[in-house]
Amino acid sequence: MSHSPVLVFDSGIGGLTVLREARVLMPERNFVYVADDAGFPYGGWEEEPLKARILALFTRLLETHDPEAVIVACNTAFTLAGADLRAAFPGTRFIGTVPAIKPAAERTRSGVVSVLATPGTIRRAYTRELIETYAGSHHVHLVGSPHLARMAEAYIRGEPIDDEAVRAEIAPCFVEQDGCRTDIVVLACTHYPFLANVFRRLAPWPVDWLDPAEAIARQARRVVPPLMDAVEPAGEDIAIFTSGQPDFATRRLMQGFGLRVT
Repeated sequence: MSHSPVLVFDSGIGGLTVLREARVLMPERNFVYVADDAGFPYGGWEEEPLKARILALFTRLLETHDPEAVIVACNTAFTLAGADLRAAFPGTRFIGTVPAIKPAAERTRSGVVSVLATPGTIRRAYTRELIETYAGSHHVHLVGSPHLARMAEAYIRGEPIDDEAVRAEIAPCFVEQDGCRTDIVVLACTHYPFLANVFRRLAPWPVDWLDPAEAIARQARRVVPPLMDAVEPAGEDIAIFTSGQPDFATRRLMQGFGLRVT
């Protein structure tokens, strides 16, 4: 008996951090992982063309795979197009990814929080509204990194990355204000957790690096009904690349995650 899969969508391979957590909580489900590598990275796109691209992609993806639910594992895509996706496809359940500003505001001791994201996510009114709603009394520093998503993709594929280049990207996150220091950095791009150990090693002082993957997976589990008759999924999990031609290192990485590249 086959069941509808859960579709995980990202601009690249960052969503694997979310897939990893979702599988733990939804062991009975199959997954389809979609990487829009032909459009990667999303940070440099103008808003309207990117929104149009994402909506067009989903028109095809939903028709082809008829998923039980969709995890949009990309802050840039969801903060830009989440409302439009829900309006355009009212029959589909979408689980979004937004910067983890609320949990950061609840956890911070110093009251100084940084949000490390792509330039697109930093520009979004959505991000500013989250800060006003949940972190109004805190000092929140928005840091838009133009290069980290690419660096994370290179790193997880096994390519060397330069410590100094990474240090330059994360340095603006570390702020001393009125005798208080940044104590939490929100990783507001699903690619960034791949670099968490590098960040810890290069940080000028210890902070809590907030990875949203587990919270996204918990929300997906709340939305997706458990299957009582299935202990483990029938069939296999697949990965789709919009370019149709992922390189060898990417294919090997996908196999390591138990995904067959179609």
